[in-house]
Amino acid sequence: MKHASEVSKSVKIREEIFDQFVDPTTGQSSPVWKITWTNSNNVSTEVITYGATITSIKVPDKNGVCEDLVMGFKDIKGYQGRLNPYFGATVGRVANRIGNSRFTINGTTYAVSANLPPHQLHGGFRGFDKVNWDYIIQDTKVTMSYLSKDKEEGFPGDLITHVSFILTESNEFKIEFMAHTTKPTFVNLTNHSYFNLAGHNKGAAELYKHVVSINADQTTDVDKDSIPSGKLLKVAGTIFDLRIPKVLGDVIHKIPGYDGYDHNFCITKGEYQEESFVARVHHPGSGRVLEVYSNQPGVQFYTSNGIPENAKDFKGNPKNLQVIIGKDGPYYKHGALCLETQNYPDAINHPGFPKAILNPGETYRHSLIYKFSVDK
Repeated sequence: MKHASEVSKSVKIREEIFDQFVDPTTGQSSPVWKITWTNSNNVSTEVITYGATITSIKVPDKNGVCEDLVMGFKDIKGYQGRLNPYFGATVGRVANRIGNSRFTINGTTYAVSANLPPHQLHGGFRGFDKVNWDYIIQDTKVTMSYLSKDKEEGFPGDLITHVSFILTESNEFKIEFMAHTTKPTFVNLTNHSYFNLAGHNKGAAELYKHVVSINADQTTDVDKDSIPSGKLLKVAGTIFDLRIPKVLGDVIHKIPGYDGYDHNFCITKGEYQEESFVARVHHPGSGRVLEVYSNQPGVQFYTSNGIPENAKDFKGNPKNLQVIIGKDGPYYKHGALCLETQNYPDAINHPGFPKAILNPGETYRHSLIYKFSVDK
């Protein structure tokens, strides 16, 4: 659903067809729409209806030169491909992992799809990133909607989800997730954008120069499968202490058991704060700065550890070549970072974690702001 937009005097908005989506379950074809925002500071953002996915964020550097800062693909084939690691997508019904693909609500145990056996990752085989959303435009605010039906990927209840996007004149890209359910269910939505403030295709060499800080004094303890134990670990004195800014290249290879970060950080919130400061990332060469704000209790900090490092990862056999070809060429390991605001992973299976169940009559609300600036 869509209608003509009223265009504000400062932020301009445009809609156009990006590609065609053929639903693999029904064979039905529908257009994938692309919405583009541009403000007077020459900042622009793009979102497509497939997966309610951010496909581009362009921001000037300290010399006024614009670069696209997020990884992605040039067509729907890339986004539907099996190598897509959720570039820019709206992830749900439950982001991150569900241990052993099971949880219990009010005495009933639900088994959800195990797309990362024996666990579930990011909503299952056909999560919210793999459907074509409806949308409506109101002035410069775009709201995308999707109805996830009862038992989809094993989850209880019909869940109607809305994701709103808006770009402001102050270079804030604001995202708001809302959901309502017909039965008690597990909900944990996020956006999965991959950022490199030097440019989406500038690789690990530039990512290692990024200076990162995260407003968290604890992380969730996890096992070898990244499933939480239920314990919270203090970051003080560890490689996870990013409260004081760190150059990423100085710390990324020092995480025990991981070559890079893929961990949930527990955000430090003020007693009456709704939205809290989550993280700040600065790329000194370009001067670009990204600040993240959210009302969620956690953030998954991920440094693209799972993207192949180079063709040698596959022993020179062309049939095994798995290099991800992005918008302007290949992407490689540690080429970007993600800051996925969220509830704690597997929260429903750990009584001490924040509330994870959405009941009928309640509203799930998740606010997220990506704020861009330049440090000259």
